[in-house]
Amino acid sequence: MARDKKDPQELSVEDKLKNLYQLQTMLSEIDSIKTLRGELPLEVQDLEDEIEGLTTRIDKIQVDMQGLQEEISKRKIGIKDNLASIERYTSQLDNVRNNREYENLTKEIEYLQLDNQLHEKKIREAQEAYERKQEEIRRCSDNVTERRDDLDVKKSELDEIISETRAEEEKLRERSKNLELTIEPRLLSAFKRIRKNSRNGLGIVYVQRDACGGCFNKIPPQRQLDIRMRKKIIVCEYCGRIMIDPELAGIKINKPVEEKPKRRSRKKTEKPEED
Repeated sequence: MARDKKDPQELSVEDKLKNLYQLQTMLSEIDSIKTLRGELPLEVQDLEDEIEGLTTRIDKIQVDMQGLQEEISKRKIGIKDNLASIERYTSQLDNVRNNREYENLTKEIEYLQLDNQLHEKKIREAQEAYERKQEEIRRCSDNVTERRDDLDVKKSELDEIISETRAEEEKLRERSKNLELTIEPRLLSAFKRIRKNSRNGLGIVYVQRDACGGCFNKIPPQRQLDIRMRKKIIVCEYCGRIMIDPELAGIKINKPVEEKPKRRSRKKTEKPEED
């Protein structure tokens, strides 16, 4: 049974380089679409993270406020219990039989009164802390509202750009995926690694003015000849990018026409007239 597609490993070096350069072209177009979106995706992500952080902060403050309310309630109950005890001890003062009982009841009443003063102090502190928490929640809520407004605007801008470029990007991604199937895995993996490490996303470049099209370092004439021969994969010894000749990349280089040196016209020497 005949095979529909040729095995990528059976392709010639020239075909491999040609497919790789076509893939690079498509990926560069996808990169340019991403560049068109600019910093919007990062700004959207930052705003979402900030909103999430503020929301978590608000939740934590609300938990703290609930704890303060519980503390206030417990201390109010403590005050109420102490007052009941003070009332009971005060009534017992009228029925004491000796000074010792009187002093013990008096000390107990003083202790309960001091305890109530401490409860009241802690209640005031808790109420002040509660009010500060309320103010902090208001600030955080205002910030969340502002950030959500900003997020809506940024998302709207991003969605508009994405909607304009989605069809083109999807088409390019599908074509690049199909093209990857025509490239042997080892070469494709090396290309992707080079592309990832390069600042401009170029994994394969053509020779420009006797230099690498990626890092612009000069290429020796013999190496340029090897590149033009298309017999093996050659990488730049400086930046590691795969190199091809301009013709294979579909680039026409107009060689300057050498001007032929003009011949100097010889002046005819006039013969002297004979007498």
